[in-house]
Amino acid sequence: LHFTPHLLFLPSSMLYTWLSTLAGGALVLYVSLKIFSPYFWDDLVFFLRRKRFKLVLKKRASNGVLSLIDLFMLRAEKIPHKPFIIYEGKVHTYQDVDKRSNRIAQVFLHHRILKKGDTVALLMGNEPDFIHVWFGLAKLGCVVAFLNFNIRSRSLLHCINKSTAKALVIAEDCLGSIEEEFISHLMDNNITIWLMSSSSPFQHVHTILDKLDKVPDDPVPSHLRSVTNQRNTAMYIFTSGSTGFPKAAIISHLKALTACSAFFQCGTVSQDIMYITLPLYHVSASLLGLGGCIELGATCILKKKFSASQFWNDCRKYKVTVFLYIGELCRYLCNQPSKEEDKVHQVRLALGNGLRPAIWKEFLMRFGPIKIFEFYGSTEGNSLFLNYTNKIGAVGRAGIFSKFIHSFELLKYDVWKQELMKDEYGKCKKVPIGESGLMVIKVTQETPFYGYAGNEEFSEKKLLRNVFVKGDVYFDTGDLLVMDQNGFLYFSDRVGDTFRWKGENVATLEVSEIIEMIDFVQEVNVYGVSVKNYEGRIGMAAIVLRPDQGFDGERLYKHVVDFLPSYARPYFVRIMDVMQTTATLKHQKIHLVNDGFNPEIIPEPLYFLYESAHSYIPLTKEIYKEVVSGEIRL
Repeated sequence: LHFTPHLLFLPSSMLYTWLSTLAGGALVLYVSLKIFSPYFWDDLVFFLRRKRFKLVLKKRASNGVLSLIDLFMLRAEKIPHKPFIIYEGKVHTYQDVDKRSNRIAQVFLHHRILKKGDTVALLMGNEPDFIHVWFGLAKLGCVVAFLNFNIRSRSLLHCINKSTAKALVIAEDCLGSIEEEFISHLMDNNITIWLMSSSSPFQHVHTILDKLDKVPDDPVPSHLRSVTNQRNTAMYIFTSGSTGFPKAAIISHLKALTACSAFFQCGTVSQDIMYITLPLYHVSASLLGLGGCIELGATCILKKKFSASQFWNDCRKYKVTVFLYIGELCRYLCNQPSKEEDKVHQVRLALGNGLRPAIWKEFLMRFGPIKIFEFYGSTEGNSLFLNYTNKIGAVGRAGIFSKFIHSFELLKYDVWKQELMKDEYGKCKKVPIGESGLMVIKVTQETPFYGYAGNEEFSEKKLLRNVFVKGDVYFDTGDLLVMDQNGFLYFSDRVGDTFRWKGENVATLEVSEIIEMIDFVQEVNVYGVSVKNYEGRIGMAAIVLRPDQGFDGERLYKHVVDFLPSYARPYFVRIMDVMQTTATLKHQKIHLVNDGFNPEIIPEPLYFLYESAHSYIPLTKEIYKEVVSGEIRL
């Protein structure tokens, strides 16, 4: 409606009538949309936030802000004295982090070992120096590869090789899992080792802390960090994927900046105080969390590791208003003893994924009306879905404006055959509303798939071509989802071999390869089984023994502890005479998964990883009951 000055000269009665009609029409429109399209306003607000952020990105790019480190330095210039990181009570302002990262950059620059574009692997836990090293390397134009500090030497070597790292930075508290043989192997391959310490137990390993006072905190030359193309690689973040060893997901500068907008899209502001307990090597903590703070100009409370008993005390102490979660995190909080002050806090919002509906409801009942923003996405994925309406159980929403954000489909998938169902023309079929289907997202200029570093084969396996028409390309998420009639998306299951336990993806092929190293194992099939009252699935291994060889529980226990992180160790073992395979000689998993680990159902010998005994012991009916009842904690 175009308002003109002529309206000012209307008689007061006519003007009143005109305004009343306008107000009445607006009210009718609002009520009608609430009744017939109840999520219209939520959809509109989310869509406008997305559009606004894209415009902000373009404007920043025109002003030379093309990367996350550019954005951080802009924040350090504008709000130098604002707390950025608070760690174990110590405040690190934006300026503090900027200057210390400058010193680290100067140390590397002084030694002239690294050049712009080189990759440096980072093996560190949650601490401010993780950020200082990351940013210092970014200021030199280096690509940083975040390593999971839980993985052992064999997987670490694989990750370093795939990222083509020229150097490795190790935190002092991560040295316990590092062997001298591992260090020697890296050095033999011309990989420089840097230790975040003042001294080193290894020869020819560089130290960093003792050099910081000898260099200035001046910025290194800006041309080193300059970005010519936002689609160039900024970092590698490792993901287990569907099979095999961890894969280095390529994160471009544009993707990193986009990931930093997640909290902004939830309505957070610069005054918010964020609590990060998840490991920084995860994309959630590093980009959605820490990067989200930079995007907002907010403050982050960084925790060394998650503690359910300290969580709410920390929130009260630091006046936390938002936090990141995984499904298990909220369950662990609910499992804590109830207290009178459970609802005494300032937390208003949480962002994360993997939260089951039952835990979601319990969490809200116990800790108050916190807005939960559940999202669906993956490290290597080309899009992210957000449940911005806070509907319990949904992992995302395809609102009326979603077609302007991303193009996706749910395809008919044969779970038993583990393949897509196609029509007589060889084209994929879409599932009807309410049925589970494989989530695929169209690869476009707006939603590119960058793939995995050094692994073209796996990168290509994640793409589906000629899905509906010749030439179209979709990213295969490997997940089964359901969409209801209102456009809400619900997670159904993971396709393939990977399962999730303790918030981590467990690739069965990697675990199988580790177990097959033992001389009494002839064949092994690893899969995940459900346990009552636990999120995800826990590892179980079906093993065929070599002829004339017996099962040695103590040796298997020591082997998996030495070579696998705790979340990847199979807790149950099933001894089989012959491994079940398909017609194409692939291991059958579904029947094994359905059988579970109940000794009253399974005729073969079963064993249980018993920590106290440092061994796999026979799984008796009594132990089974104690596991299912929760008396034995997993």
